[in-house]
Amino acid sequence: MIWNKQYECMEREELLNIQGERVKTMVQRVYDSVPFYRKKLQDAGIEPGDITTIDDLKKLPFTTKQDLRDNYPFGLFTVPQADIVRLHASSGTTGKSTVVGYTHNDIQMWSEVVARSLTMAGVTRSDIIQVAYGYGLFTGGLGLHYGAEKVGASVIPISGGNTKKQLQLMEDFGSTVLACTPSYAAYLGEALVEEKIDRRHIKLKAGIFGAEPWTEEMRSQIQQLLGIKAYDIYGLSEIIGPGVSMECHCQKGMHIFEDHFIPEIINPETGEVLPYGELGELVFTPATKEAMPLIRYRTRDLTRLHGETCECGRTLVRMEKCVGRSDDMLIIRGVNVFPSQVESVLLEMSETKPHYLLLVDRENNLDVLEIQVEVEEQFFSDEIKELEGLRHRIKANIASMLGISATIRLVEPGTIERSMGKAQRVIDKRKLK
Repeated sequence: MIWNKQYECMEREELLNIQGERVKTMVQRVYDSVPFYRKKLQDAGIEPGDITTIDDLKKLPFTTKQDLRDNYPFGLFTVPQADIVRLHASSGTTGKSTVVGYTHNDIQMWSEVVARSLTMAGVTRSDIIQVAYGYGLFTGGLGLHYGAEKVGASVIPISGGNTKKQLQLMEDFGSTVLACTPSYAAYLGEALVEEKIDRRHIKLKAGIFGAEPWTEEMRSQIQQLLGIKAYDIYGLSEIIGPGVSMECHCQKGMHIFEDHFIPEIINPETGEVLPYGELGELVFTPATKEAMPLIRYRTRDLTRLHGETCECGRTLVRMEKCVGRSDDMLIIRGVNVFPSQVESVLLEMSETKPHYLLLVDRENNLDVLEIQVEVEEQFFSDEIKELEGLRHRIKANIASMLGISATIRLVEPGTIERSMGKAQRVIDKRKLK
């Protein structure tokens, strides 16, 4: 199914022309209404008239999360406060939150791209969607909510947490679609087994999972636990929220809604624009956003873009799953390490659960990595000799994947703290010293 065939299946040349016009209009608007951008463009020697086609996008300077914090709270808004109908903000774990504003038209556009996303997963007005993303300042809950209502589906706005209630409503209300973080989906799947709920009483058919990196191995585990097809959705509040890109049923990358969000891949060190197929940092320009359009926003997410037409018929560029981030990537003894690599190794092993924790420390001026891994209950109760054999196998597989050695500590099921939102996968004690 396709929600908006005009834009999702548009010829590339026509789409590039539309992007060029929208970028040209946006640059003029931010230049006229945002002092920060006016100075940034002037410092770069750029006038709005210099931007005439989409090819000129690369002339423009980048915007970073620090720019948002420096202009906290409303310094990047292009419209009067009276035109702002919604405010969202990041969690602000370090420094100030990043604040995002929306006009009425922004909310309508957001609902449209989420409706497109849900349609890719086969969602129709006959479905009942259980939205277990957090509501509030986090964009996940309300983002999925408005898009689901636009499709015409019934929405259960339960938000995150309260796992027993989630399972009860899933069973009693006949939820057909679950929307939450992948780590919480795995947790719900485990809880389903622990509560001895017969999966035949659960009508779930699809899951819309995002807000954190996850692997194909975790996808398989979630699908097996919940008996669903699991889809990846991507978004970030600075651009709009969930619905920037989404997998179709072919599941060969997430289609980016390029009529609204113009993607680039850059070398994170040099800023050079990279061609399709090369790994680099994802950059977005939300050309139709009214309240707070950002010029070439650096997401710090690392991925690849692919431009071939998908088997589903959509001509939109596809992005691969993000393999990590250029700013929170771990560097351990000179080696780049992403938690998703560790997850990939662990989920290939039937004895382990999809819950792990990386602890990085420094001893005698040397980086050390400990990986805590939950083991399936039946394996944890086996003989010490067999557990030791499992630990050695994990250690060898991790060393093969990462190129460095790690201390492996096997822990009982339920030991690692569960998250109702984004899972905390890393504790880097080096930053605390």
